[in-house]
Amino acid sequence: MTIPVWAWIAVIGGLLVVLAFDLWIVDRGEPREFSMKQAGIWVGFYVTLAVIFGVLLWVFAGPTSSGQFFAGYLTEYSLSVDNLFVFYVIMTRFAVPKIYQHKVLLVGIVMALVMRGMFIALGAAALSRFSWLFYVFGVFLIYTAVQLVRQHGQDEDDFNENAVLRWARRALPHTDDYVGSKVIVKVDGKRMVTPMLIVMVAIGTTDLLFALDSIPAIFGLTTDAFIVFTANAFALMGLRQLYFLLGGLLQRLVYLSYGLAFILGFIGVKLILEALHASGVSWAPEVPIWLSLSVIGVTMVITTVVSLVKLRRDGREGKEVTTSAGAKQG
Repeated sequence: MTIPVWAWIAVIGGLLVVLAFDLWIVDRGEPREFSMKQAGIWVGFYVTLAVIFGVLLWVFAGPTSSGQFFAGYLTEYSLSVDNLFVFYVIMTRFAVPKIYQHKVLLVGIVMALVMRGMFIALGAAALSRFSWLFYVFGVFLIYTAVQLVRQHGQDEDDFNENAVLRWARRALPHTDDYVGSKVIVKVDGKRMVTPMLIVMVAIGTTDLLFALDSIPAIFGLTTDAFIVFTANAFALMGLRQLYFLLGGLLQRLVYLSYGLAFILGFIGVKLILEALHASGVSWAPEVPIWLSLSVIGVTMVITTVVSLVKLRRDGREGKEVTTSAGAKQG
């Protein structure tokens, strides 16, 4: 799909306007906690925007491009749910006051969006010149899927600081405590950053590391840079509201890693098969986008339902154990 420059400018400009409006609405007045109702409204708003965009793609570019967008969007959104738990760990580790968490997430996600844009541009250019990279991406996704299965159930409370964050903490003079929502303050005539800036760097750079999984995954669904970028943008834009909406549900999706592993493994195999098909291997099939979209959607539904069923069953068993223990003591 050939996208004119004006369309790129219009889409990026529109996304920036929406983000600015989001920031203005949420941050006007006194700082306050992000309520569940507020989070639900914004999540619905961003999901609706993504659906409208996908429908417009259907109208102007055809069902294939629209299907690729929705498959990519669902994949990125699914992977983002897993990433939210790491964001929770970062917020807890840096003791970010709840009234400022939504601002930290917004700025961190904007940073990630800019960096992902550059990563997508480089990836699209590389894939257009070096077709063998499809095999590399495919093998990497299968490896990541295996690692997700192997790491299932391990303690995720350990947050390892990346190189950029370690450099920022070491090189930038910073205050020990938060100063409202300010990121830079003057102390005895000397400019210093606050922990607010440090945690924003942590969120932004950590999300960029997540892109090492998600960007190859969406390139396995489409090589169109415009669709890859917009799917990432719409998934990221609603991410901070999803953080507050899901709340404790994040820890209840116990089988999420299995579902994501299956999706990444499926896309990895799809990449390798399509690369073989493009190379003229007769037995290698070309996986249609409707099948990819169906696999991703069904996998996430099954993962969520099975996780919640297990949670309810464990809760029922816990009550039975408590009741039995009480009866024995009586």
